[in-house]
Amino acid sequence: MKETRYFYVPDIKISNELPPEEAHHAMRVLRLREGDEILITDGKGHLYEARLAAVSARSCQFAVDREWQEVRTWQGGLHVAMAPTKNADRTEWAVEKMTEIGIDHISFMECDYSERRKMNLDRLSKILVSAVKQSHKAYVPQMDDMCSFSRFIAKDDAQEKFIAHCYDDERLCIGGKPFLLDALKDAAHDVTVLIGPEGDFSVAEVEQAIQAGYQPIALGKSRLRTETAALAALHIMNIHHRT
Repeated sequence: MKETRYFYVPDIKISNELPPEEAHHAMRVLRLREGDEILITDGKGHLYEARLAAVSARSCQFAVDREWQEVRTWQGGLHVAMAPTKNADRTEWAVEKMTEIGIDHISFMECDYSERRKMNLDRLSKILVSAVKQSHKAYVPQMDDMCSFSRFIAKDDAQEKFIAHCYDDERLCIGGKPFLLDALKDAAHDVTVLIGPEGDFSVAEVEQAIQAGYQPIALGKSRLRTETAALAALHIMNIHHRT
């Protein structure tokens, strides 16, 4: 079976030329030539069957043969807001894998116990786009730069909002901490799950989140690393919201 080669062209409506990085990959890495078939996504849900029309040392033009709208495999909007890990590689891994599974929105929060307070968003964006192409997606998730925990929960308008934390104190687990899959309600709702840093959220942050309408939830009985918890939460949301 012939491998499908995916490329990302966000401005395909006004340009028939691959962006420089995509052109380099096509010509120098894959050694594609005029007439070779490719599949293009604009990151907004559209896919395009195309063929290379003109390849030179400086540009790679294409002609579109067919266009269609990709149907997502989940309903609602899936949003994970996480505190970046001290080791940047683990955050990069989380972004890559969440994109492969399927997500609408990734945010980064600066929390009381955060060990990393700056992000290389350019690098993360490249990893995200690469994961979109590798997993044959038509949608590029929104990714936000770092903001404070307080600012994030103040602007989050999801219909269902959850916070995953490790405390057992009754006042921080009002009504208990149900498993996320059991806590999710309408599959068409937008959902946000907060994932804390390696030292967990502070008590004050959990209290603030509860006051803002976030429900404490569990992701199982194992204590998970930040990046694993983010991936587990997203996978559960995908199962519940699947079409």
